[in-house]
Amino acid sequence: MRRAIALCVSFAAVAAGALSLNAATCSTQSQMSATLRTAFTGEAHTVAAIVQSGDIQGLRAKILPAISGDFDGIAASVTSLKPQLQGAKITVDSLYLLDASKDAPGAERTQFFCGSPIVILTFNGLPPGTYALAILHATGVQHPQQISLIFASAPGNQWQIAGFYAKPMIEADHDGLWYWTSARKSAQMKDNWTAWLYYHIAVGLLSPVDFLSSPNLQKLQQETEQVHPKDFPADKTQVSLNAQGTAFNLSAIDTTTQFGGLDLDVHYIPNATQAAQLRTPTEARKQVTDVMTALLAQHPGLRQAFHGMWVHADQGDSSLFALELPMEQINPGMPQASNNQPAVR
Repeated sequence: MRRAIALCVSFAAVAAGALSLNAATCSTQSQMSATLRTAFTGEAHTVAAIVQSGDIQGLRAKILPAISGDFDGIAASVTSLKPQLQGAKITVDSLYLLDASKDAPGAERTQFFCGSPIVILTFNGLPPGTYALAILHATGVQHPQQISLIFASAPGNQWQIAGFYAKPMIEADHDGLWYWTSARKSAQMKDNWTAWLYYHIAVGLLSPVDFLSSPNLQKLQQETEQVHPKDFPADKTQVSLNAQGTAFNLSAIDTTTQFGGLDLDVHYIPNATQAAQLRTPTEARKQVTDVMTALLAQHPGLRQAFHGMWVHADQGDSSLFALELPMEQINPGMPQASNNQPAVR
């Protein structure tokens, strides 16, 4: 989905669930010595301060040489993240010491089982060594963030950055727990489209990194799959929507906060006749609003769940026409007029 800032992934992660194939061990922060816990906390705060200040050269000095080829991507991500962290309060939410020093070189999968309840960290192709994972929260700002740092032990008792990830903690003024609770309510009302979309937002907000699994996150994933709508468009699978007697091929549906509120983001692929109609502004607007109206008629719960709807008529990698309207302006048979001008592209 839509919301995570793309940052460097130093290790390819795979889903947790299989038994560990290696002798890797994990220590949580409560199991660490006070000295080690203080050292990791200090390193995490140092990196957070570098990001807050936008000190790219200071960041470069802390990067593990093995991922230096990815530094430009890391630097660009830090630059985009910096404004959101100005004035933020940084706290270390979780620390894990990961010892894979006895692993055989070239191990396909390494898993760490941490604490109780067990948190599982799963890596693919992790080189033998000692690592640490620090999960930080940046709060007290308009867009709170969670930042996950992987440190690798380096010569001279140093710790260098081997992985850097950031994700938002809030979406449209609500946190992941709110979306999880709201998704459950929608599921109870058999409003599976809203539940599915809300569950996915909850997963994005509550999972700090893709390679971490916990009992709560597993439960969230299970609940998400239980409401998966059969008539929801997916990769390479289009869904037909009947609007005013005309079939439209929906290719993708997601969510977006591009206009501040939480909007439904709908894409469809027009046929030749529909594409020709999109060349005339009045016909294009009618076609797109027909799609909006038909979708809300089929799934009325979406009207209350979202601020508005973006609809894009796509051709290849480009958009022939796109329109955003607040939900209150999407009414069957009513003119689309408002003091607020809708966004048209």
